[in-house]
Amino acid sequence: MSAYPFLKDNIEYLQRTGNPVFQWLSASDFHEEKLMNNLFINQFGIHDWRMEDGNGMFESLPPDGLFAGWLHPEKARTSATFVIGSNLGYGVNHLLKNTPDTHKIMLMEPRAEMLLACLGQTDYRPFFENKKFHLMVPDERFVAEVVRNLDLQFVYGQIHLKSDIASRQLGPEYAKWARIIKNRLENFSLELSTLRFRQDVMVGNEINNFQRAMQDGSLKSIEGKGAGVGAVILGAGPSLEAMAPKLRENPGHVLYACALQTVPTLQRLGIKPHLCAAIDYDKSMLKIFERLDPDFVQDVPLIYSTKIDPMVLKRYPGPTLPLWTIGGLGTYVLKERDMVMDAGGNVSVTLSRFLRICGVNHLLLAGQDYAWLNGKSHSGGHHNETTNMTKRSYHQTTKNLDGEDILTTVQYMTAKRELEDDLKQAQFPIYNLYGGGVPIEGTKVVDIDSLYSEGILASAPGSVDRLRSALLDCRGSIPPIRLEPRSPMWTTSLRNAEKHLTKLFHNISGNQSEIHAALTRIELFIKQDPLYLPYLFNETLDLAGLTRAKADYDRKDLPEFKRIAKIILKKVREMDRMVCVTGDKSRQSAA
Repeated sequence: MSAYPFLKDNIEYLQRTGNPVFQWLSASDFHEEKLMNNLFINQFGIHDWRMEDGNGMFESLPPDGLFAGWLHPEKARTSATFVIGSNLGYGVNHLLKNTPDTHKIMLMEPRAEMLLACLGQTDYRPFFENKKFHLMVPDERFVAEVVRNLDLQFVYGQIHLKSDIASRQLGPEYAKWARIIKNRLENFSLELSTLRFRQDVMVGNEINNFQRAMQDGSLKSIEGKGAGVGAVILGAGPSLEAMAPKLRENPGHVLYACALQTVPTLQRLGIKPHLCAAIDYDKSMLKIFERLDPDFVQDVPLIYSTKIDPMVLKRYPGPTLPLWTIGGLGTYVLKERDMVMDAGGNVSVTLSRFLRICGVNHLLLAGQDYAWLNGKSHSGGHHNETTNMTKRSYHQTTKNLDGEDILTTVQYMTAKRELEDDLKQAQFPIYNLYGGGVPIEGTKVVDIDSLYSEGILASAPGSVDRLRSALLDCRGSIPPIRLEPRSPMWTTSLRNAEKHLTKLFHNISGNQSEIHAALTRIELFIKQDPLYLPYLFNETLDLAGLTRAKADYDRKDLPEFKRIAKIILKKVREMDRMVCVTGDKSRQSAA
């Protein structure tokens, strides 16, 4: 295909390297006739693509002026750019030629024929080879994984999103993917900010909860035990108060689950859950016990993220079961013996994922408003309930199902989007007992009467009791895990590395490459132990700042390394003291 001189070479490279985009292209029903007929030279003497209306993409939008604002010199070495729409490669090529080799460029092109047209005009193999240019499959989970791997760019650079105006003339999917990626970037930015500033607190809580969690049991065996169960996730949104009387009067035969924070609200409304969950790591959770009647929950199991404040566990009067979550101590080392789950950023997502693992039959959301309604943030009894609301900068306006303006927040909308993304993975019906809040995509809106007429508050006979019994059977001590202390070996290794670096820093200008190599070896050493890695999250990012975010080293970098190394050894010794306990539960001494 002479009009596409580089297509064969680019495609063969993608096939040889096992790039997922090759599989996507192979399975796509692209329009071959468009590749043959739609490429032409326009009046400006450049390659153009004929759209369905007969006009060229660039006849009214010459590329020279379109991409001038796409370059951002600040922190360009450590930054990344998402491009939505490939056109014929004009925008992508502008970035590839005018950004440093370390600048990452990710292309999302939802139309197979347009991606093929782009790949036909430029030899991208050198940019693929040096990992500067990346193609994305139009799949939300794929995109989420790409975004998650950009933590260094978030911390040390900037993330840019460029929606190609010329491509947007082709169809609405380009605006759609720009919105999806924008939302993903916002979610990850919030998540990474939490990790960066709170990871030490969260994993520190895990360390203090470790022995308790080992004795509390394991949720591993609960998978698939919810067959036939109808489940309800109760939120504490303002609309719950209007729904509560009928639910209290006729709860049906379903499993009621909620956040621990919602329990005081349910206690006030007269609805008792079958289980509750807690994932928030900060001390504000302790406010719950100011409103919670211990007798009300003495037989309600609490599924707790091992990252919560240990005092919450000490004060909870009912049975407790540990949930190990991604990003914590169980991420790599407990997968075979325990349930290890991505808990998400809010408890509704946690419960949705947990109930999906249980294999429930259908799911109902109630009190999930994600908005202020009638001047209220929550139903009465919630420790964050406010009724005298003053509009502030973090509030935003959205629409309810009736098209009316309602107030929400960035945090609410982020949580709602995460829940919507999660619900897409469900293989069962999901209903929303709608009460006037923000609509939740992927759910069927129902009213209180529909719950009874459509059998939504029903389960297979005996299934709810079986699931509750299976949950309680998860309790109890499981065989202790034997973990060897690492601090003696780590202390020796890091001290030797520090001595070596100190010698290299005597001649900084002459030893730049040697310093980089030494710091890279240390970074790899720190990341080699899967048990300790979550607690060293911040230190690995700090080391990455020395190995991948710097072009040249100067005098202040050695004291920075020493600071990082000192914190690492302190954390490793703490882990040895609190976590590395042998089968007879005798504590190992730390170096």
